[in-house]
Amino acid sequence: GTGDCGSGCESKEPECYPHENKHKFLSIRDIVDLQETGFTVRIQPPGTESFELQVSGQLLVAELHQVLMEHEITCHRTCFSLHLGGSPLDGLTELRSIQGIQDGALIKVVEDSYSVRDARLHLRHVRDLLRSLDPADAYNGVNCSSLSYLSFYTRDKDGESVGNRRASEKESVACRPPEYILPGCKDRPLTPLQPVRDDWKPLQCLRVLTMSSWNPPPGNRKMHGDLMYLNVLTMEDRELNITSSTRGFYLNQSTAFNFNPKPAVPKILCHSLVELLSQVSPAFRKTFSALQKKRVQQHPYERIAGPFQVFTWIAPQGDHSLDCVRAEETHTSRMGQDEHTAGQSRDWNEELQGCRELTRNSLQDRLHRERSIFKTNSDFVEAATRGAVAVVDGNLMPLNPGEAPHMQMFIWNNLFFSLGFDISEHYSPLGGNTAAHAAAICDLRGAQAYTSVDIEGLHTLGTAVVDYRGLRVIAQTIVPGILEKNQEQSVVYGSNDYGKTVFTHPRFLELLDKTSKPLRIQRHQVLDHRNSPVELCSGIETKGILGNDGRPYILDLLRTFPPDLNFQFSETEERGEVPKECQSFGYPRRHHHKPKLNGPRNVIMKACKAVGSVSDSCFDIRFNPNVCSPGVRFSSECVEEVQRQRQLLWDGAAFLLSNQIPALRDCLDHTAVPVDGATLTSVLHQRGVNVRYLGTLLRELDRMEERGRLSHIQRISISEVIIRSAKHIFRTYLQDVEPAAFSAAVSHFLNCLLSSSSCFPDSCSDELLSRRRSRRRRSHGSRTGLCVCGNLWLDMCNRFFLCFHFYLSFSESIDEVLEKHSLQRISLLREMAIKTGIQVQLREYVFESRHRPVFGEEDVVNMFPVVKHLKPTGTDATRLVQHAQVAVQQGLLKDGYELISQALTLFSSVCGVLHEDVCMCLRLLGRISYILGEYADALSHQERAVMSSERVQGIDHPQTIQDYTHLALYCFAGGRLATSLQLLYRARYLTLLVIGEDHPHVALLDSMLGLVLHGLMEYELSLKFLQNAFILTSKYHGATSLKHAHSHHLLATVYESKGEFRSALQHEKEAYSIYKSQVGEDHDSTKESSDYLKSLTQQAVILQKAINHIYSNTPTSCIPPPKFSRPSLPTILQQLNLTCGIILIPLR
Repeated sequence: GTGDCGSGCESKEPECYPHENKHKFLSIRDIVDLQETGFTVRIQPPGTESFELQVSGQLLVAELHQVLMEHEITCHRTCFSLHLGGSPLDGLTELRSIQGIQDGALIKVVEDSYSVRDARLHLRHVRDLLRSLDPADAYNGVNCSSLSYLSFYTRDKDGESVGNRRASEKESVACRPPEYILPGCKDRPLTPLQPVRDDWKPLQCLRVLTMSSWNPPPGNRKMHGDLMYLNVLTMEDRELNITSSTRGFYLNQSTAFNFNPKPAVPKILCHSLVELLSQVSPAFRKTFSALQKKRVQQHPYERIAGPFQVFTWIAPQGDHSLDCVRAEETHTSRMGQDEHTAGQSRDWNEELQGCRELTRNSLQDRLHRERSIFKTNSDFVEAATRGAVAVVDGNLMPLNPGEAPHMQMFIWNNLFFSLGFDISEHYSPLGGNTAAHAAAICDLRGAQAYTSVDIEGLHTLGTAVVDYRGLRVIAQTIVPGILEKNQEQSVVYGSNDYGKTVFTHPRFLELLDKTSKPLRIQRHQVLDHRNSPVELCSGIETKGILGNDGRPYILDLLRTFPPDLNFQFSETEERGEVPKECQSFGYPRRHHHKPKLNGPRNVIMKACKAVGSVSDSCFDIRFNPNVCSPGVRFSSECVEEVQRQRQLLWDGAAFLLSNQIPALRDCLDHTAVPVDGATLTSVLHQRGVNVRYLGTLLRELDRMEERGRLSHIQRISISEVIIRSAKHIFRTYLQDVEPAAFSAAVSHFLNCLLSSSSCFPDSCSDELLSRRRSRRRRSHGSRTGLCVCGNLWLDMCNRFFLCFHFYLSFSESIDEVLEKHSLQRISLLREMAIKTGIQVQLREYVFESRHRPVFGEEDVVNMFPVVKHLKPTGTDATRLVQHAQVAVQQGLLKDGYELISQALTLFSSVCGVLHEDVCMCLRLLGRISYILGEYADALSHQERAVMSSERVQGIDHPQTIQDYTHLALYCFAGGRLATSLQLLYRARYLTLLVIGEDHPHVALLDSMLGLVLHGLMEYELSLKFLQNAFILTSKYHGATSLKHAHSHHLLATVYESKGEFRSALQHEKEAYSIYKSQVGEDHDSTKESSDYLKSLTQQAVILQKAINHIYSNTPTSCIPPPKFSRPSLPTILQQLNLTCGIILIPLR
């Protein structure tokens, strides 16, 4: 029961788990226990009435503490402990394992004494509460905050039943959208991307809250319990000096120039700063109460922090306000909220490895282990990102300050940082700095592969790759003891010099052998420096190190996947072994670095079925990753085996060209509909095709008969080639820019890339003349790089060929290329900003102006790090989703629903509610609920899916757009017509911004919009959208497709409602003709079309008789007046379901 509105249950490629047999079928009892151990407790805060709180059994006491810090009644408290029956509760204990806890148990909130750390935490929490409606954190990309706009479109109270609303609906719905959403409009405004939300207007409770200059307290005051001093300026303009002590907060008698720590009148001691301020400032009390009401009205999905930071590529120019917490965090330890205070830091390696070593026997064990791994990894990524930014900004001292800047290495917060350059000419035979840059990502993918296989006893490093301001920084955890000796002495397995010296170790061989089957790596022998055969089970560069903690670590995993011989050819090799399929595509070719085949395993499996297996009893294909490595030598006995392995790689390379790239034809049935560069890349990777084949893909698309129906893929591919080439140039360009000129340099580059104007400013607008060169930069001059413009297109054309083997004429300007391929500059700006971390100002940009540049310096608001990291998830939950997909495909929808509900519980337990996997489960639950006719459930699930998608993926991500589309359908089914219309308008606007109007998804949206407007009796507007859908459906589905027949029918129904029977008949005849030729006369669709044609003909005859009667002046009353059909909502809903390819199953 799925179609264009989404491709059924998204399939996730099955991973290989070592415990597959042991835990083949999860204990459903375990999961039911997990779901059903929710109960109610009573919370008793000091000085107020108790209240009830619903909690789950697996909630930790520390997590309950956090819940209470967010709760409306107790949110102003941070320093407290929880007591049950007079005994304090341990923070790391699960509620269900506490003796005496039961439904209705009374848990008391007991105030604790403050420490300096507690006081700092409290101050930060109060600041967060006062700014809880302010989206500034989301714009600035801090505190894991991100944007969500769904409630802006759904907050109207239009949830009544259709019967109650039908009379007033027409008046209440503002049906006509803004002009820029209508079909045919070329304007692409940016400001509607982030509409102004009234509930985000900040409420000011205080004028100023800041740390006092009297800090820290002198020794004699510490003896009285003083921790720190605060200054407050209330809305009544009253200046307050506040002491934070171990017992709480009180006013003191200090002034700006006179220190007097004695308590001031009124002599009130409050445990919470909010309580004190409420007592001394009526304006604070009133405004804070209003702020609280607004805060609790927000959906929890809008308020809670995500696991990873999401950056927005566009933001308004915000006001910079006084913020003591922000200032304090910048210059000292992070206000105690961080993982450490000054002098303390987390041992990231020990934490990550310790989490991996946790037991995994029962479901509870595995959940605890995976939750610990996920939480530690997300904390690690945050710390790594902060450290990488500090490295690029020049704020960390290098370990080797005497070396050139690009060779420097850093240690900060127990993390090791290096730059993505070819430091010791390791990569010179593979492409130098370009290869070193690519190797960092290959290493990360290798680490992800080994982490997914998850072999007990084998350890990989925590790894993150951060691209920031033109530099790539690799952050890794530190192997214990590795800094105390040379790496050459540490390596007990693998090679440190590309095969000149090779070592092996039985412990590593045993562990890596367990990974060889899931990773398809052939165990093999190479010759070492003494010409003795050495056994390996990995790439030659993979190093095994025994840490001082006794754990075996593997690192440098860049050659985990087999090499791609299509791009590895050298003159010394024989062309005779190159398959004809590869030669026909013009392969092998030189590449600017030597890449790997990093596609999914299904490509390899299909490719190798004919080749032979390493096992006689089962199909088992494995690759030797070293078979083409320069410097690796094999013994003479292995010649035949090595040749067979090379042939295997060539077969894989040939299969990829002859099968996988042409297989993109399956986009013709729109099971996969790429919308931007990220979704195109995902579609390619699912088929095992790397992005470097984009040039080949474009040539293949040109040859296809159906190229018109795949023109959206061609357009996105060319856009991706352009943006990736520009990104390469931008990266090296930024490395030559001094920090004071970043805004000028970035805006200048964007002008060169996207502006029609050729007149650009030639200097920074900040008039300071003295510009000292930054010592860290590797620049050859301190200019902003303004010479880029004339050569940019030439450089990009060279890049097209070098990276993608795609040729664009040098004689064509970028303007001509954009026009020829119907590319939007606004879409290119979005892609460029997302890929490079640029944040531009939210305003309307006039790209067509030839007299002034599009971008000024003020338009570059910020630059963010682009972070790639490991993605741990829930293995049991993933397996449940796979079982659910099988159940759904067999028609067992209720079973599928149950399994996905269980998976949702497990994913939420491991990753929290804001995560892609949770979002996927909610989406699937919504879809199955809708198919089963449970509209309220479908709405509830899908609403959360949309919010989660906005927060985790981004407000304009293609998945978010698709989720808006689903939600609009469910809203219409639930009688919320106004909301449905607004959601469809939002989805259409986002699609126009991301890719433009010429796209299959716009055809779907316009059909849906036409139907909803038809239901609201807005016939002219409905026709506009349906006619555009008709044109797009003909282009992308074909003029004889069933989709096109349905488009004809939809137009016929609207023309009938307007009384234009001639047009209605014309369209329905076309529909009938297509149905008859495609599915035959006996099909239900053909019969329905035939019946509808008869009905239309009868109505047309009645209308004609009535018209003739009026003109004939015959005095008779026997001719009945014609009846124009008024659309019924159930009929409209049926047509919406057909449009979206959904078949409803009534519940029995």
